[in-house]
Amino acid sequence: MASEVQEERFVFTSATRTKIIAAGIVGLVLFAIGVFMAMSDGGHGEHASTASTQELVASLDQHAEAAAAPAEGGEHHTATWLKRIYASLWQNNIFFLGLGIIGLFFIAIQYAAQAGWSAGIKRIPLAMGTWIPIAGVIMLVMYFVASHDLFHWTHSYLYQKGGEEFDPILDGKGGYFFWPLANGGFPLFWVIRLVLFFSLWYLFYVWIRREMLAEDIDGGVEHWGKARRLSAVFLIIFAVTSSVGAWDWVMSIEPHWFSTMMGWYVFASWWVTGLATITLIVAVLKEAGYLKVVNANHLHDLGKFIFAFSIFWTYIWFSQFMLIYYANIPEETV
Repeated sequence: MASEVQEERFVFTSATRTKIIAAGIVGLVLFAIGVFMAMSDGGHGEHASTASTQELVASLDQHAEAAAAPAEGGEHHTATWLKRIYASLWQNNIFFLGLGIIGLFFIAIQYAAQAGWSAGIKRIPLAMGTWIPIAGVIMLVMYFVASHDLFHWTHSYLYQKGGEEFDPILDGKGGYFFWPLANGGFPLFWVIRLVLFFSLWYLFYVWIRREMLAEDIDGGVEHWGKARRLSAVFLIIFAVTSSVGAWDWVMSIEPHWFSTMMGWYVFASWWVTGLATITLIVAVLKEAGYLKVVNANHLHDLGKFIFAFSIFWTYIWFSQFMLIYYANIPEETV
């Protein structure tokens, strides 16, 4: 007896479209209000940003005077409210990039582990991965627009030996950013890494997605085997690129400080957030009458994933906190 094939297609209703447009309009209005309030108080009001963005802007403001001082270097001062916008955009892009790449990572984990329980929900993390190239374009554009305001290490005067603003620590790290060019010039090595990482992630997304769709149409195990091999290779690449990306896009905002745990910390935050997003979408679609193959056991498995890796995230955070607390180095304890 042939098994019945059940096809589900999400219907994007006019009511849903209206809700999304309304939410977008509310977001734009709140954004405009936030910018206006930041401009009206000089950009220093506590009410003008979230705590996490305040920390990022505070880090950027530490070098504001140095960025404005050496006129001969062609540097310019950016208003704090505009710097806050750059910081918020960068921070949000890192967040949604995490959701996109974790979608692909979740898929790769399922194939590499030969998991069968997740077959009914794999289309959700697969859809999340469509954001990867968009995040890459935003990140590249943001760098060229706001690099001097986001990254202190981009200022050329920091690498001029004998100059008042010469920074021997950053000069020693210059090769990591600028190789093979001279320190203080165009950060070719940094930009190459950014383009390479996003290109690799998107290529593997396209390849794995192609095999997944072909598997649905053709059946058999040939496409499943190809997807599993691609997933195994991707996981190795992701282990390296996600850590280096965390150094480049998060840790280098404060270039004098470094942590060998930063890659793990960013991954843990991405992974827990991605799992929570997948679970939320599964629950909403299930409530709307979709995902008939999904039952309480699937939701329990997702919930256990979130709980387990929340503890892992806590472990990483506490380990980093203990290192800073125990060492009691003034520039770190702040």
